[in-house]
Amino acid sequence: MTWVIANFSQIWRLTLDHIALSVPPILLGFLLAVPLGWIAHRYKPSRAILLTAGGLLYTVPGIALFISLPVILGTRILDPVNVIVAMTIYAVALLVRTAADAFDAVSGDVRQSSIAVGYGPIRRFFEVELPLAGPVLLSGLRVVSASTVSLVSIGSLIGVSSLGYFFLNGLNRRFPTEIFTGIVGVIVIAVVFDLILVLIGRLLLPWAHVARQREGRGRRATA
Repeated sequence: MTWVIANFSQIWRLTLDHIALSVPPILLGFLLAVPLGWIAHRYKPSRAILLTAGGLLYTVPGIALFISLPVILGTRILDPVNVIVAMTIYAVALLVRTAADAFDAVSGDVRQSSIAVGYGPIRRFFEVELPLAGPVLLSGLRVVSASTVSLVSIGSLIGVSSLGYFFLNGLNRRFPTEIFTGIVGVIVIAVVFDLILVLIGRLLLPWAHVARQREGRGRRATA
């Protein structure tokens, strides 16, 4: 505890760095994966290609990706952009399958009803398909959020500032307190992000929360 108090300013700075590296990939991954998932749902020949590509991208080792991106993007090896781009690639790879499954779960009868009342493709996507796919997309986004917050720590291996610094420095110094501080910091960020996503889900998808409550009451009633 004494070490934590003495180094609180550094812990806080690295926590903010970690958050700054985590938020953009989560948002960009969602914005890219949703249309890709819709394409995979809408055009069946593209489904196997997109989902297979996503699976293969996620198997690329993080260190190899961090080292390759400066060559591809023309950035410096220590540029945080490399971490953000790498994490975005992993986020898309994780979320594209979930997005495809989310749109698959939207009832065909609902789509036909929206067409019958005059909804065009764009309006149908934003006002019918996307809201109904929302609960599944949110579940996938929560997984991506936790994964991203965890993987950002790898950036410390190439010198990018994050809570992963405590893992490396604590290991080199054989100082468990420093390692434990980094682990707790990552967990706290992941939990806070998850709570924020749950809150956003309740605000934007209130019917999904009500449906889960009713389902829970029904299970208790039949138990």
